[in-house]
Amino acid sequence: MGTLVSRITAAAGQGSIGTRVLKALDALGDAEELDVVAVPLQRAVQGLPLGRLRGVLHGRPLGHPLHPALVQLPVGAWLSAAVLDVVPGSERAAHILVAVGVVGVAPAAWTGWVDWAEQHEQQMRTGLLHVASVATAVALYGASWAARSRGRHRLGRVLGFAGLTAVGGAAAVGGHLAHRQSAGANKAEPVPHLVEPGWHALGHAGEFTVGAAARRTIGEVPVVVVREAEEVFHVLADRCSHASGPLSEGEVADGCVTCPWHGSVFRLSDGWNVDGPATAPQPVFVTRTDADGNLQARLPGAG
Repeated sequence: MGTLVSRITAAAGQGSIGTRVLKALDALGDAEELDVVAVPLQRAVQGLPLGRLRGVLHGRPLGHPLHPALVQLPVGAWLSAAVLDVVPGSERAAHILVAVGVVGVAPAAWTGWVDWAEQHEQQMRTGLLHVASVATAVALYGASWAARSRGRHRLGRVLGFAGLTAVGGAAAVGGHLAHRQSAGANKAEPVPHLVEPGWHALGHAGEFTVGAAARRTIGEVPVVVVREAEEVFHVLADRCSHASGPLSEGEVADGCVTCPWHGSVFRLSDGWNVDGPATAPQPVFVTRTDADGNLQARLPGAG
């Protein structure tokens, strides 16, 4: 662990404090030593018998990850408690809010863990720091709750402010995960902005085998082509909306294609995400064949 810290510190190099922190977080994502912890944890979370609840925890019914929304409860409670801690006579209200935050961490943690277990290695490694920061905050707020319950409100306030500092650190790492490392973001969102309007040739219809996925490109955008029947073709953006996995290398069955990386399942007819960790559907192209039998595709709303 000392060697790991030394490597991350060295990678941070020179510059402003913000730049050095950013470089250290980038280096943390490349720290393969953390895989000895991350891999067993990932397997344990993936092995939980959650059934259909797993999709709910991912936020699939919402169309985006559920974790950021649930985080608002404990963070909001703890921030409110910090405000009340500087208001005379608000000890009881602050006590209640600290307790609400500690209890409210549980559902947020569940959603965070299931999302974390379906991320890239770099995101998982950075996520361990996020988890450690949150665990520190929960421990401090738990101690604050206990101190307040015994009437030691001054100690409870000190522990609470320490916990809020840990929460701030966890939020900073979470922001790094979400925005710099793009964890949880819809990877297919840029497709309509990259594809030119109009019809694009994908090859002769006879090149495509019924029931098999084939990869083609429209400009710089890869697409997956599936010939479902003699005259029925489906064309979707190839890179999975969850983590950019290649759908053209996935299994085609029951009118769906499954991402080979994390198991997200998309319906061929409309690109809808019907299973797996993906919370956003795939862009779907309209198809036609011209008089010479060439397959063409057009993305509605492109450009």
